[in-house]
Amino acid sequence: MKARTAAMAATTAVLCLAAVACGPDGKTSGQDGGKAAGATAKPSGTPSSNPAASDPAASDSAAPPPTSTPTSSGKVLDKAGLAGIALTTGEVGNYVVTPLQGGEESGTERSENEDCRPLVSVINGAPQPAPAATVFRTVMDKSEEGKDDQTVVTEILTAHPKDAAQQLMRGVRDAVRACAGGFRTSSEDGPSTYSEVKRLPLPPAGQESIAYQVTGSVEGDKVPLVFQLVRTGSTVVTFYVADFVTGKTPQLPAELVAAQAAKLP
Repeated sequence: MKARTAAMAATTAVLCLAAVACGPDGKTSGQDGGKAAGATAKPSGTPSSNPAASDPAASDSAAPPPTSTPTSSGKVLDKAGLAGIALTTGEVGNYVVTPLQGGEESGTERSENEDCRPLVSVINGAPQPAPAATVFRTVMDKSEEGKDDQTVVTEILTAHPKDAAQQLMRGVRDAVRACAGGFRTSSEDGPSTYSEVKRLPLPPAGQESIAYQVTGSVEGDKVPLVFQLVRTGSTVVTFYVADFVTGKTPQLPAELVAAQAAKLP
């Protein structure tokens, strides 16, 4: 896996994943910014420890149970519209929400396996099909400020015309199945190896959701990256967390996912 600032992430719990990169020798690359960013070293549990997530199929559900399935306006939002529905500070507990630092550039990793390209697109912070608009947010638990294991979550909100949002979700779901044994990527910084992809039993949200873990490598150490994608109508929100300290599956706060999903149009 590429990790330009992995050493810093271990102490600050902040990492720009999509353009963060260690080449095959573990040397850091020089690209700034990066999307799909945010890391948490918080080893406070795994998704499977959540009683509400006891069903492994939940992360790959086409929709939540009928009683909780939201309706959608179907509107394709512009960037201002996405910014208007993004979580804000004070909406969920002690979480502080800020625009993602590092600019608008996406990562440059390219999958060597065609089937795995949807996963690499998410890692790059540029889910495919290409969205009509994108907004990035970083969500941090203020109550843990100053701690090495402070919870940091990245949100990528994307708006898609026609049925592209459904195509995105379908592509990721198929790639999770097809790439269970891992995949390799290449970029200007050299090759990277992801050793495993597996679904996670996180509670479903929105009209459609999928959660999964990609296991990368930083200087020989396994680094679990957890993603959850949630779609309602034409809007998709991607959540990302990682653990650069313990190597355990990091916990994506369910309350954040539920609160953001409730704001999708």
